[in-house]
Amino acid sequence: MKKRIKKLLCKENIFLDLKSCIKHDIIEEMIDRLCLAGMITNKEKVLLSVLEREKKMTTGMEHGIALPHGKTDAVNDLVVAIGIKKEGMDFDCIDHNPAKIFIMTVSPLSHTGPHIQFLAEVSKLLKDPKAREQLLAATTEEEVIKVFV
Repeated sequence: MKKRIKKLLCKENIFLDLKSCIKHDIIEEMIDRLCLAGMITNKEKVLLSVLEREKKMTTGMEHGIALPHGKTDAVNDLVVAIGIKKEGMDFDCIDHNPAKIFIMTVSPLSHTGPHIQFLAEVSKLLKDPKAREQLLAATTEEEVIKVFV
């Protein structure tokens, strides 16, 4: 799976400086940046899929991690983004702490396995406090990729 993660991550889908302070806006900011990178062609469909999923149940986890995700026919393959907001923000996390690390996935409606595998692998990695500290201390996209691979 680490090879798959390495293949999915690049400078263009890692955002070390998220600006937004509202859940909806942080999701939209990440999607906007994926659009600019050419990884998503239909912003509205992707945004709708992620926000619809978020309405069902928060994807704000524990330890400052949020895993917003959605499924849509607007993508042909798994799309991933990693965002950092060092000061954190309210994302309705289940432990009531602010989210600082955002890992977004968008996958095709027809594929179930890859995004579940990716989220499972990432969740396992981020249980380690050292990995979370390294992500929050990262000053380059390469440092973020190194944590995951």
